Amino acid sequence: MSARPAQISDLERLLDLFRVSEVSSIAQPPERAQRIWAEMLARQDVAVFVSDAGAGIAATCMLITAPNLLRGGRGHAFLENVVTRPEYRGQGHGRAVVCAALAEAWARDCHHVLLQSGRKDGRVHRFYESCGFEPGVRTGYVAKRPADRS
Repeated sequence: MSARPAQISDLERLLDLFRVSEVSSIAQPPERAQRIWAEMLARQDVAVFVSDAGAGIAATCMLITAPNLLRGGRGHAFLENVVTRPEYRGQGHGRAVVCAALAEAWARDCHHVLLQSGRKDGRVHRFYESCGFEPGVRTGYVAKRPADRS
């Protein structure tokens, strides 16, 4: 399997991946999703990778990098929105996009890449560990917007 940087023309196939994977609700209306997608791809500190399968996208992830005054000035990165289409799980598509993101983070001289997962499935955690992520190194916290608390 291989991964490639996402392109502006990938939006509909990417939204389809998110819909069938039931990860979270997608941006609506479609015009809003188009604006967000264009903004994401225009940013130098964001990289989105996809792995293709047939006419669709099998997997994706987003790398966000940031400069840092600590760690000798080496940046840090965050891996988000790691999603694989259910029928393509276990076939290498997820690994391809995660490895592409990690390679990009190292090319950008990042000190580390942080990843959080809210998934309870042990297979997901074993997958991340097999990609080089170490659990328990840091403690993750989440602050939600007050209006979003329920």
